[in-house]
Amino acid sequence: MTIGVVTFPGSLDDSDAMRAVRIATGDAVSLWHGDADLKGVDAIVLPGGFSYGDYLRCGAIARFAPIMEPLIDAARGGMPVLGICNGFQILCETHLLPGALVRNDHRKFVCRDQKLRIENTSTPWTSAYQPGQEIVIPLKNGEGGYVADESTLDRLEAQGQVVARYLDGNPNGSYRDIAGVANERGNVVGLMPHPEHAVEALTGPTTDGLGFFTSVLNSLVTA
Repeated sequence: MTIGVVTFPGSLDDSDAMRAVRIATGDAVSLWHGDADLKGVDAIVLPGGFSYGDYLRCGAIARFAPIMEPLIDAARGGMPVLGICNGFQILCETHLLPGALVRNDHRKFVCRDQKLRIENTSTPWTSAYQPGQEIVIPLKNGEGGYVADESTLDRLEAQGQVVARYLDGNPNGSYRDIAGVANERGNVVGLMPHPEHAVEALTGPTTDGLGFFTSVLNSLVTA
């Protein structure tokens, strides 16, 4: 099974995401923002970084990259898509996910190992976890506060679209401690912390992030 990782100008974690895919025994395929070809991949990761220098708003320019048109169509057709950090911001800018990411409430960049609770294990990206499982993966963002109006937040909660929630303190002011959300279908997931930095003991604080990548590979095999 192949997982494409998109590189934009300013992407920082594309190589890490590709490495995580390979550690999960998947085939990682590099996708370029200026191409309109998904190269036949089975799933896609939009990695972290600062696409286009975060000009205008984070993800606002990347949303119009040529690669995004076929990606949006594929996501609406059911292809699994994971947006990590800046990738989460891009997914919100495309309206594949509801809400928006804004400047951290303390106005400072935060970088730390972050405890999360997995709230939804029915998505292609989280099926390897147990409901309520607590994990620790790195977090690094300056505009990571997830916001939405109350009716949207209530709908996300009621429909089980909150994928992960911050524990042991909210690091950025995200409403209702939300660290990740999914679309209604569940195939598109946005996550602010970085699972690709916690896939092996040598480099990560844990290996807790590997489950996001093994989850999608298993879901593709059984689909």
